[in-house]
Amino acid sequence: MDNSNNLIPGFNDEKDDSLKISLEKVDNVHSGLCICLNGYIDTYNSTFFQKKIAKVVEAGFVNLIFNCHTLNYVSSTGIGSFTAFLKMVKPRGGDVVLLEIQPKVYEVFQLLGFSQFFNIKETLEEAILYFENGAPVISSIFPKVFACPVCTKRLRATRAGRFRCSQCKSILAIDEDGQISLG
Repeated sequence: MDNSNNLIPGFNDEKDDSLKISLEKVDNVHSGLCICLNGYIDTYNSTFFQKKIAKVVEAGFVNLIFNCHTLNYVSSTGIGSFTAFLKMVKPRGGDVVLLEIQPKVYEVFQLLGFSQFFNIKETLEEAILYFENGAPVISSIFPKVFACPVCTKRLRATRAGRFRCSQCKSILAIDEDGQISLG
């Protein structure tokens, strides 16, 4: 059950078929809210997206966790929206965490050079820890430089997860221990 209107009155009044947004309060994070995104963000719906998140920030939620698990595509304009949210919340003592980013969406962030500006986490627990500690959880294994098992191109992984080799386009997985596998 979507309780977005209970958290922010009128939040669901305006809708867009290409991007569904639902809100969940994060009790362990001061002024924290998890924003679940379903669909895609592009030039045509980015204004809608920005208006919705501006309502969230105006309501006093400045520590934002964007759950991107069902976000299928983000254009450069969409990434610009996330950058605008960061600029919106930082002066108010807040921050933004991107959660469960799909590999093809993460690739857009990387290609445009924005992956280093955002706190990207794999689980809600990691995101909550980030806000509780005020600093990212650092793993001694990452960043890890390794050779692609298919084409031997040297690659760099900043975190565990799935990604695509930039040369042969093979899908690779790296676990928390730094072990590489296909798929």
